[in-house]
Amino acid sequence: MTRPLLQIIVGSTRPGRAGAPVAEWFEREADKHGGFDLELVDLAKVDLPMFDEPVHPMRGEYVGQHTLDWSATVERADSFVFITPEYNGGYPAALKNALDYLNAEWRYKAVGFVSYGGVAAGKLAVGQLKQVVTTLRMFPVANGVHIPFIGEKLVDGTIEANEIMAAGVTAMLDELLLIGSPLATLRS
Repeated sequence: MTRPLLQIIVGSTRPGRAGAPVAEWFEREADKHGGFDLELVDLAKVDLPMFDEPVHPMRGEYVGQHTLDWSATVERADSFVFITPEYNGGYPAALKNALDYLNAEWRYKAVGFVSYGGVAAGKLAVGQLKQVVTTLRMFPVANGVHIPFIGEKLVDGTIEANEIMAAGVTAMLDELLLIGSPLATLRS
């Protein structure tokens, strides 16, 4: 039986970001879970320009090769996990830009969040993201992973996770599987 494809999208693009090590840690945990085929998508490598399509994405009439490539990437996923920092109480512009490029490709797919930051652990960013993804007809799961004081968890470029973080990953992935299966029928 084919496992659903979970894309892990790294939402920060700045040099020195914690997003890449957080995503690598999450990918290892998700691999141990075993419920999904995994694909790591780093927005720094996708390198989308600021939204530049002449027609609203709801119509799907893309002209830029970068948009066509991004559309194909997102289309093949069954579910997503967004890895996001919190910047000034919100989420990164690169992640908003990536979401705004497309429309139908996001529809009826489950989404989870791994956020990080200071004392708020990125929860403010996730709250804003939930408003956007539900407008795109995505289904955010209730369980997530929120990492406070990310600087303390990042040691020599690697995340030193605790049991609470690992348990959060399992709960979120279980819920993504539960929600993702019925959504697949809506997409067909």
